[in-house]
This record gives sequence, C-alpha cells and structure tokens, in this order.
Amino acid sequence: MTATIQLTLEANVATITLNRPEKLNSFTRQMHAELREALDAAQAQGARAIVLTGAGRGFCAGQDLADLDFTPGASTDLGALIDENFNPLVRKLRAMPMPVIAAVNGIAAGAGANLALACDIVLAASSANFLQAFVKIGLLPDTGGTWFLPQRIGMARAMALAMLGDKLSAEQAAEWGLIWRCVDDDALTAEANKLATNLATQPTRALATIKEALYASATNTLDQQLDLERDGQRALGASYDYAEGVNAFLEKRAPKFEGR
Repeated sequence: MTATIQLTLEANVATITLNRPEKLNSFTRQMHAELREALDAAQAQGARAIVLTGAGRGFCAGQDLADLDFTPGASTDLGALIDENFNPLVRKLRAMPMPVIAAVNGIAAGAGANLALACDIVLAASSANFLQAFVKIGLLPDTGGTWFLPQRIGMARAMALAMLGDKLSAEQAAEWGLIWRCVDDDALTAEANKLATNLATQPTRALATIKEALYASATNTLDQQLDLERDGQRALGASYDYAEGVNAFLEKRAPKFEGR
C-alpha cells in the first residue's frame, strides 16, 4: 500500500485500487508513479491476473487539474505530462504478461475512461459512466482514446462521443461493444474477482500471447498476422502448459496449468 494505491495479492490475483476517493481517484504525478510501481510489484509477486478498480464512488476522473503547473494566460506543456505519465502507463498495461481487468465502479472520465479501455477486459457497474470530457476544457482525448474508440465502436460513435463530451452509460457501452459486460453494482467486485480467479488458473503464457497477437492485428497485414500466429504457436507448443493441456485432454481430467 502507498499513499495513492492499494495492492493486494490473493490466489495469484493482484487487485490494484486507485485510492484518492476524495478526488474521484484523479491522477497526480505521484499516483502515476505509484501505479506503475504497483503493476511491477504485482508481476514480481507472481500475479497471473490483475484487477484494476477505484476506491469510493468513482473509478477515475482523469487528470487532477490541481496537480498541473497552470498559470492563467500562460501555455502549459501537456505533451510533457503525457510523455512522462499517461503514455508509459498505457504501454505498460498493454505489455503486462497477464490479463488486466478493469472493474469500473463509478464515473470514468477523461483519461480515467481511457485508462479502463487500455485494460484487456472491462467490467462496469450499472451505475458507471464513461465520459470523454476533454472537449469541455478545449482538449482532445488522450491516453489512447482516439485509438480505442474508433477501433471498438466505429468512427461515427467515436466522433460524437469525443466532440460532444456526453456521458455514456455502462449499459450502452456494453451494447456498443466498448466494454465486455455491465453488471449490477453490488455484483461488480465478485464478478471481477471470479473472472480474474478463473484467468489465473489458465495457461498464462498462452493468454499473454493471445493478448499480444490481438493487439498487433490492429496494424498488421494478414501476412504479418499469419507469421505472428506461427511464431507464437511454435513457442507455445514447446511450453509446459501445452503438454499438460494435451495430457489432461487425453486422460480426461482437468488440466493444472502453471503459466510456463
């Protein structure tokens, strides 16, 4: 546990909680650093799945504007803030060698919305909302928002969400395919833990390779993707978990994967 992040590990599942509830878990530079440290610690401690959620009544309200060096009438180098904090966080989440589940428990606004979308699987409470709030202060979506939105829901919906800055309910987000599922508020924690616990028992190397391949498909040609599948399958075919999975199938028993 740090000042802004809580980390627990149980049954190979790491739960990382953004812990600035009085500020709707909005980001400061300190919280960025501590979240990256928590992700590293989860991996070092052997986590095979990660749940990312927020304390209190919100998931994450994006950047804490009070943490910026803002002077009225003066220019602010937001590009430096993004280079130092938000972009490294998105890249780290995408590169984690295990599934990362976002459990969105309330408002996910601005960079907070796109932080959730940077995770591999997104569950949201029925009371949660996703808000591309950037336009309200004269900015464009960052933290991967201009990539995630059109990739998942198409250009027409992405453009309207980004330009209008309207709230999108969790239920609508699930119907559009922006997130995996919308669940009852009181079921969110249990459903996220159930999903993470299940994933933690699966062949972790295969999950990491699936993650890598699916994300690469957004920019690869078919030929490049075929080669990536071949190379990934070659590596997985030499793994312990592949041998265990085949043996278990032949012996008609449940496999015991070890993530190697």
